[in-house]
Amino acid sequence: MQKEKKGLISRKMKENLVGYSFILPNMIGVLTFTLFPMIFSLVVSFTDWDYTKGFGNWKFIGLKNFITMWSDKWFTDSLINTLKFTIVVVPCTVFLALVLAVIIDRYCYAKLPVRLAMFMPYVSNVVAVAIVWVMMYSPWGPFTQLVKALGVNEPPKWLGDMKWALPAIMLMTVWSGVGYSIIIYTSSIQGLPKEIYESAEIDGAGEITKFFKLTIPFLSPTTFFLIITTVISSFQVFAPIQIMTRGGPGTATNVLVYYIYTSAFSFYKMGYASAMSWILFALLFTATLIQWRGQKKWVSY
Repeated sequence: MQKEKKGLISRKMKENLVGYSFILPNMIGVLTFTLFPMIFSLVVSFTDWDYTKGFGNWKFIGLKNFITMWSDKWFTDSLINTLKFTIVVVPCTVFLALVLAVIIDRYCYAKLPVRLAMFMPYVSNVVAVAIVWVMMYSPWGPFTQLVKALGVNEPPKWLGDMKWALPAIMLMTVWSGVGYSIIIYTSSIQGLPKEIYESAEIDGAGEITKFFKLTIPFLSPTTFFLIITTVISSFQVFAPIQIMTRGGPGTATNVLVYYIYTSAFSFYKMGYASAMSWILFALLFTATLIQWRGQKKWVSY
């Protein structure tokens, strides 16, 4: 019996070792490229470190970075701009995607080409997309010419205007991101129970009633998923800012991720940048927790 138990244990150990060997590369990757950098950035956030002078040349300053940033106008403006960006982009992207997905599914004949056309901006190179939109916002671009055609003699300068620069980037972000949400909604719409919609039609429900009373509740899990992912991507917006405005004019389009980048790699304040990155992490973590807590009440069909 003991020999059989030993053989059984050794066989299980071998199976476990084989299983661990498969996940070992992934665990090494997570430890090397995720966990260790996070711990290192947390340590660095309590220091004043110019990384160009080497690893050993840092000065421990405690919570000074976390205290100083709240009196830094560039940080507070970038935080406000990030919140504005998220509050506008997330609902516009998700709701517009939902409406377009329903319209394409019910009323469009060439569904596949239309969906692919809507999805192309999402998979296109962000640099190329941003440059095209810079040209569209130029004085001879279609947006300026459209405003002139409507009778406005002095149209806004768009990316060069303090009031219009951030909304201009919001518009481009919604346009480029709505295709992904449409594809996700489409896969969920195709799985909706047709019997319930047929029963609603027999009871005299119109298209608008069915949309608000059936489609939106049925798609609540999908909407919840898209809101979380869109909030995270909105808080992490960087490439359009870097290519189109570089945070300008002034601080009009300066967002948290871009200010973290400039603080680290332009001003060489790695400790300060690390502290701001942890504030960004705290915001994302809090937003995700709030959404998860509200999931049970929201997704209740």
